[in-house]
Amino acid sequence: MVNLAQAGDAYRFTLLEENDSLYADSDQHYTQGLRLSVLSPALARQDGWNDAFDLMAGLGPVFITGEAASARRISLFLGQSIFTPQDTARVDPDPDDRPYGGWLYAGVGLLQETDRHMLEQLELAVGVVGPAALGRQAQNDYHQFINIAEANGWGGGIQTEPGLMLSYERLWRVPLAGDGDNGVDIVPQLGATLGNVFTYAGGGALLRAGRNLRGDYGPARIRPGLTGTDYFDDDHLDGALGFYFFAGIQGRAVGRNIFLDGNSFRQSPRVDKNIFVGDVQAGVSLFWSNDFHMTVSAVRRSREFEGQNSPDVIGTATLGFSW
Repeated sequence: MVNLAQAGDAYRFTLLEENDSLYADSDQHYTQGLRLSVLSPALARQDGWNDAFDLMAGLGPVFITGEAASARRISLFLGQSIFTPQDTARVDPDPDDRPYGGWLYAGVGLLQETDRHMLEQLELAVGVVGPAALGRQAQNDYHQFINIAEANGWGGGIQTEPGLMLSYERLWRVPLAGDGDNGVDIVPQLGATLGNVFTYAGGGALLRAGRNLRGDYGPARIRPGLTGTDYFDDDHLDGALGFYFFAGIQGRAVGRNIFLDGNSFRQSPRVDKNIFVGDVQAGVSLFWSNDFHMTVSAVRRSREFEGQNSPDVIGTATLGFSW
């Protein structure tokens, strides 16, 4: 293995907000997601984290390098997602609508770029769903702060349960026009997630047009959603300024969604989920080397359960900086 980057680069912090009311007047279904992550500098050859990559490479066809040039990084993250029905004024939630639910989690990701055109990401998230995820407190305290009505049905939602998700994804950066740094490219991706919170397999692609495209593989997202990663490498940049406009699509085959299927081992509210779900996304990303980045986008998600009135629209906003 040959590392492209050298240890000692800055750590990169990213704050990601996803909210259905970010750009529109809405407060339903996937109503709030918040994720804070930190991306390590490129690992030095002697770094102990390389043992984790090598262990996984010994278990299957992942993180294989051979003579290929590669760079490895670690991502640590903490997040919370909140789900509610459409009518939050009811004390007894509508049994035919999505149940109340929260997901509080932390995790670690292993990221490896190979030959400057392929990125692999293996991610483990552990946490808790239900009242212990503090969804009610986060939503209603914020509603009190901005002086709007609280959600009244949190007592009848998903019950407390430990949660675990293991995700693996692979992305490829394919130039379509320009020199690979500046122009147009497409980032196809395939991946799967296994766990009691979400289990699904998906694939899609992100089309990008702009400058310094080789700095990353698209903006980070919160699961389940269009694939994005924390990965960034300013060694690839031609000048400090980078930006791109992007549009993407992803389809998922969903085996489990605890926020629709209900708890694993106890009775809880549930609805009949749709097996196939799709996202369409568009937005713009702007960054200045590794020092600052900002992304805004809008996502249209297809109906996730039977009886859902209409697709959901989710706004996203990302701010990041190095340290």
